[in-house]
Amino acid sequence: MKKDINVWEYAGHICEQTGKGILVTTKVGDKVNSMTIGWGTLGIEWGKPIYTVFVRESRYTKEMLEKHGEFTINVPMGDIDKNILKICGTKSGRDVDKIKEMNLTIEDPEVISVPGFRELPLTLECKVLFKNKQDEVRLPQEIRDRYYSGGKNTGDFHYAYYAEIVSAYIIE
Repeated sequence: MKKDINVWEYAGHICEQTGKGILVTTKVGDKVNSMTIGWGTLGIEWGKPIYTVFVRESRYTKEMLEKHGEFTINVPMGDIDKNILKICGTKSGRDVDKIKEMNLTIEDPEVISVPGFRELPLTLECKVLFKNKQDEVRLPQEIRDRYYSGGKNTGDFHYAYYAEIVSAYIIE
């Protein structure tokens, strides 16, 4: 069962949890993939409620978003198994079925084709309206040095996916 919510009544919780880690979930065909994120914005653009997710160019999630511009945002309500965020943040869906490995309980969506999870019950169903690649030249040097220099992240910039929130609920 799902309880429809007013996303603005939960905005503080969503933003607080984003900093701690939430999931963005994508689906292409029968393949469902989730990735832990700690960056995202909730707001209004074009007169619509929007969630903007930031995904590095190299991520499997980006590949899936390019094929099918829908995603869910999956937010914990209370304590969760920390391994969910760890596995979904460190393993690639190209190599591992993270949903199966974490034994997540898939919940059918209301409007889009991408599911939510009982274990992270606050769910935002989102349809991408616009995407934009970061212009690395315009980023302050401090940010380039901190997030895009050295190691595996060198030059691996983000795309911003601006998506309309078309449904919001808590899985009960």
